[in-house]
Amino acid sequence: MEQSFELIIVNGEVVLPGEVRRLDVGVRDGKIAALGSGLPAGESTRMIDAQGLYVLPGMIDMHVHFNEPAFGHWEGFRTGSAALAKGGCTCYADMPLNGNPPTVNLEALQLKAQAAEGQSAVDYIFWGGLVPGNLEQLEKLAAAGVTIFKAFISNPGGSGEGRFREVDDDTLFQGMQKIAALGGILALHAESEDMTAALSAAAVREGRSGARDFAAARPPEAELEAVRRALLYGERTGCRLHFVHISTAEAIELIHAAKARGQDVSAETCPHYLLLDESSMETLGPVAKCAPPLRSKAAQEALWTALAEGKIDLVASDHSPCPPELKLDPAMTFFDAWGGISGAQSSLELLFHEGVNRRGLPVPLISSLLSALPAKRFGLDHRKGAIVPGLDADLVLLDPSASYTLKAEDLLYRHKHSPYTGMTLSCRVQATISRGTVVYTAGAGDGVLAEGGGAWLRLGRKAAAL
Repeated sequence: MEQSFELIIVNGEVVLPGEVRRLDVGVRDGKIAALGSGLPAGESTRMIDAQGLYVLPGMIDMHVHFNEPAFGHWEGFRTGSAALAKGGCTCYADMPLNGNPPTVNLEALQLKAQAAEGQSAVDYIFWGGLVPGNLEQLEKLAAAGVTIFKAFISNPGGSGEGRFREVDDDTLFQGMQKIAALGGILALHAESEDMTAALSAAAVREGRSGARDFAAARPPEAELEAVRRALLYGERTGCRLHFVHISTAEAIELIHAAKARGQDVSAETCPHYLLLDESSMETLGPVAKCAPPLRSKAAQEALWTALAEGKIDLVASDHSPCPPELKLDPAMTFFDAWGGISGAQSSLELLFHEGVNRRGLPVPLISSLLSALPAKRFGLDHRKGAIVPGLDADLVLLDPSASYTLKAEDLLYRHKHSPYTGMTLSCRVQATISRGTVVYTAGAGDGVLAEGGGAWLRLGRKAAAL
């Protein structure tokens, strides 16, 4: 006798690779076990009626900063993962900087793993760092399950002896050689340090310290120069590359052209570059400060065009929180304020609201950017990223017409500030399921129902070209 399903989601509009179909989804042992209609329910089967809802694969957010160990008071695994779960995200990658120590050697990785164990509502991945002086640590990190490394071409900020440092050209080139030999992938914050440092110093020296001055000190040319240099090094070393938080369509075109020439490279952008523009930095203040900075409205439209044309490989939040005194102190200049946007809870709703409901883009396209493509690029597609029998039952139920205004009290972050508060969104996540367990349901106290069930996914599979 066939084993019954533990969970069946009925009557939903199921977002499959390339299409949307009215199907039921049967879940058994944390996996998607069947798709069809009239799936048989046993006495203990939980039924969820998804009438009027989209059933999407859970978002995979490949770029968040949860800052542990030691900086959980900025944002930790428990609060950060809860916010992600509420936003429909079922797997995330935590960045190697901002924690103390940063994840640049095996000992630091072990400390981060200890901080995360039993604290995350959903599954997670750790990235390692490439910094001056740690080339010999890369192989140890890879052996422990870290095959994605991150480097900054510009100064990431912070202070102290153990802070995460930007790479010099020699470290960048040698790091690419080592990571290529390990079969890994190098992710890059691509802004020219020489250019941004000189322009920023001049602005501060001359008393130009506002939002527009900050943007002018980190111009699109700084992004383009760094992308060109990294692509050249990647071509010479054979290293797989991923460019994080790209802010301009011109940089996307450079990366897309390299891919067309056969280079193994991918590009990410973020919801803030698609939903906010440089005027937001003036109207909202430092809560909208990030690096690269928000760009012009025309640049934003060009990014949407590139996205619609399939030239952007994935969208991630780059959730980079901090205590409010580092963002909102009126005595600080825009240059002084912490640069980072808190937005991980809203990524799926923002992309669906603007991309599908306002711009008419296909639901499978938006779903692919948030789920299937990150899974494929980073070696998770054997488990996650699509609603396919045999994969993890990572699912999100979204109401495409549930309009609401995001309030600070809706946020599950440790510090409840975000540039998206006050924004009226035309859709809303109703439930999130992680490996068959319902971890969030709207209205159930509006909190996470199953804390601590997430697991560290050690990446052993080769990243795929997109």
